[in-house]
Amino acid sequence: MKKIAFLLSIIMILSVVLAACAPAATPTAAPAQQTVAPTTASAPATGELKTVKVCVSWNEKIHSLIQAWQDYMQQYGNTYGPANGVKFDWIVNVANSDATKQANNIQDCINQKVDIVVARAEDAGAIGASIDAAKAAGIPFVTLDRTSSGSQPTAHVGEDSYKQALSTATAFAKLLKANNVQGKCIELEGDLLDNNAVLRHKGWSEVEAKEKAWTTIATVPTQWKADLFYSGALNALQAHPEANCMYVASDFTFSSVENALQAVGKLAPTGDPNHIWVAAEDVNPQGYDAMLKKYIDVGTTWEAWDVAVKLDEVLVKLAKGQPVDRMNLITGRLATPDTVQSLDHLYAKEYHD
Repeated sequence: MKKIAFLLSIIMILSVVLAACAPAATPTAAPAQQTVAPTTASAPATGELKTVKVCVSWNEKIHSLIQAWQDYMQQYGNTYGPANGVKFDWIVNVANSDATKQANNIQDCINQKVDIVVARAEDAGAIGASIDAAKAAGIPFVTLDRTSSGSQPTAHVGEDSYKQALSTATAFAKLLKANNVQGKCIELEGDLLDNNAVLRHKGWSEVEAKEKAWTTIATVPTQWKADLFYSGALNALQAHPEANCMYVASDFTFSSVENALQAVGKLAPTGDPNHIWVAAEDVNPQGYDAMLKKYIDVGTTWEAWDVAVKLDEVLVKLAKGQPVDRMNLITGRLATPDTVQSLDHLYAKEYHD
């Protein structure tokens, strides 16, 4: 027992000695603070996004095309913006088809010191005053879809409505000739305060003179109003029972045209003896449905997705202080009852009026 006690005493003494000789534990260092050099707004540091306030002023939101533009510009902008160092902060207002209200809405955005104004004009002449006000405040101004007939914006984004009309009218001339039809057409033109309507009329008239596939026997102003599409088409059809074709400047309210055709017994698909040959622009939801039913024979799309993409590209350049083209126009695609369902990014498949 004495030997065991002696050995235990030796072991305890050695443990104390070894503990005293061991090095002290090193404390864990606090994480170093990461410093980021200040950056200018036009050149954000890697990983840092520049927030850009964009005021979008709609003249109205009655039609699904406008909602599609808004959805697509935000959807694409949420990925394209950050990929290019920009985070969009969208401020949206609607003027309910009132040019004065639109001017007030835009002025409110200017007072909020937004970075860019985007506007679809209710009145091509009146929007010039808002462009001037934004320029005076040093704010870039982009017109969307509808151009200004007065002061010019920093940039315009939209579709080439003249080329659209040429596309549709040229295809329509070929169609009539292929079916041995000499056309006697009624033209339902748009609102002449909208340059798109003016250019569509111009394109239609030029192809008429060149191809001589039809004669326009009546031109009916509609001011882009559904009731005037109906009453104007009905009056023209009743006054010209010999009419065998129509050019509809936009199919956004084609149900009004269908009702007029129905009233005179002419609502019939291609191939039916009562069919009136129809060229109609845009392939909006009502036009898309009518094309599937073969009431509309040909048209050229008014693009929602491609215009929204182009707008976001222009906005990023402006946000970065880069130069932009003043006119940024995309080209629509020809559609027929046989091809319309195969067109990708066709907003009319997803939205309804």
